[in-house]
Amino acid sequence: MPLVVTVSGTCSEVGKTGLVCDLLSRLPGWGAVKVTRGHYRSCGRDPETCCVSHLLGDAPRVFEDRADTDVAGKDTARYRQAGAAFVRWVVLKRGQEAAGARAALRGLERLPGVLIEGNRVAPLCRPDLAILVASADQREVKSSARRVLDRIDALYVPAGAVAADAVAGLVGRALPGVLRWGPAELDCVAADLRARAAGTRAAV
Repeated sequence: MPLVVTVSGTCSEVGKTGLVCDLLSRLPGWGAVKVTRGHYRSCGRDPETCCVSHLLGDAPRVFEDRADTDVAGKDTARYRQAGAAFVRWVVLKRGQEAAGARAALRGLERLPGVLIEGNRVAPLCRPDLAILVASADQREVKSSARRVLDRIDALYVPAGAVAADAVAGLVGRALPGVLRWGPAELDCVAADLRARAAGTRAAV
């Protein structure tokens, strides 16, 4: 199985996709999966790049063709531009999270690693590394982010390192044992992931 890294975020537009792309540029041969949970209503944002209500069905839908993923304005297109060897987009609704987690990883055994962006399925993917992206100056934390707090391994702040007291204030409690990273640590993080993935594949 590939090494699995999940990237969740404390709020929208916090930098999840940016982190995925920064890591992909340092992880040749890795794949990336975007998981989107939709509702049977408009979200009020750009219908061409955000709303997925028309794609929802009785099971999660999986898109892999370039016609669906390599579209200007979509996060999946940014994955390809960053160098992803494989890109998948999983669209689901409430109650389909477990099936979505399985769909995210199905058939990707030959890849050295996979980055999965999305809060809802992160715990269900049983990641080897779970990263939460945060901004120290934000005021609110999404409920879906609070649900993964007990399962994250590292907190990433795109603007740079963040003090422990700022982290505690952000999420409302301390996060003992959780690593804290900024852009300066990405080269080391990627090197460690490459080594871990090589070790995982060697053991198969």
